[in-house]
Amino acid sequence: MKYLFRVILLLLCVTTLSASNHKAKILVGSPIRQKPAILEEFLASLDRQEQNNYTLDYYFVDDNDNEESTKQLKDFSDAKKRKCIIHYPDRSDSVDFICNEQSHQWKEANIWRVAAFKDRMIQYAKKYNYDYLFFIDSDLVLHPHTINQLIEANQDIISNIFWTRWQPSFPSLPQVWLCDQYSLYHKKRDEYLSDTEVSDRIHAFLEKLKKPGVYEVGGLGACTLISKSALKKNINFKEIKNISFWGEDRHFCVRAAAIGLSLYVDTHYPAYHIFRESELVGVQAFKRKCELGTQRLTLAMVVKNEASRYLKRVLETVRPYITDAVINDDASVDSTPEICRELLHSIPHRFVSH
Repeated sequence: MKYLFRVILLLLCVTTLSASNHKAKILVGSPIRQKPAILEEFLASLDRQEQNNYTLDYYFVDDNDNEESTKQLKDFSDAKKRKCIIHYPDRSDSVDFICNEQSHQWKEANIWRVAAFKDRMIQYAKKYNYDYLFFIDSDLVLHPHTINQLIEANQDIISNIFWTRWQPSFPSLPQVWLCDQYSLYHKKRDEYLSDTEVSDRIHAFLEKLKKPGVYEVGGLGACTLISKSALKKNINFKEIKNISFWGEDRHFCVRAAAIGLSLYVDTHYPAYHIFRESELVGVQAFKRKCELGTQRLTLAMVVKNEASRYLKRVLETVRPYITDAVINDDASVDSTPEICRELLHSIPHRFVSH
């Protein structure tokens, strides 16, 4: 009896040790048509991920129209040996899209082309029994803790937040939303809201996203970790014919919600979005902030009509070192507010006008 007890105890110990040593196997999936300078930062960012409790394999779709970008992917794949798959699609039906300093404009055909690439990655992840599939756009730069944090959040579908000025004159907005096409506030079907109430609800949602946490949302995309459990529930990016929403991520989110999967965003380590080539200048500052870890340095300023003085130079000087900012504007009548918002757009900040 004592011998049997020792055998059982030994088996339990071995099982527990094996479980504790298990590393999650994650497939990073990304359809790529990217400019070389941006792609270089994206790939380096993947290399900086801290793989303590997981291992990364890669599945890239090389849809590039730039030979240098194709070479960068091949070099990355060669360095990873068998851990990186590159799929080269037929580009005869590829449609150009506009990508400039103003915005990105996609054609309908390109959206469903990318959707098919993503669905191909889903099938690959299921076939080879990955624990997670991590979809990421190739113009993002990640904090080294990102994937660790997403795993620890323990949700079936969760995106890492990033903020973008979708148009140069827009404020920075998140890639997650609460409902419909891109609504940043909740409203009951029979509820009437004034413009002020709508504005207040949008402000409350955006302010919440600036605080580290995990929050349920209605839509997400571009930087998303999906569990094996969710992959088995037949999620995909195919077009839902009776919905007119633009973009494959919206169709994915509607389908996921319809089969009972909740969507979440993690805001602990916002990624840096190189939406325009001009935003490459902010990458080094982002990396330095990552190196600071949990230390915070808040910029606090009181300003009034500083546009023609030293405001721009000051903000450019301190920007690489601060983690957030609070700006109190004393009724400026020049372009002081616009300068502050422009130079701090990639940094969490609060601008208060009096």
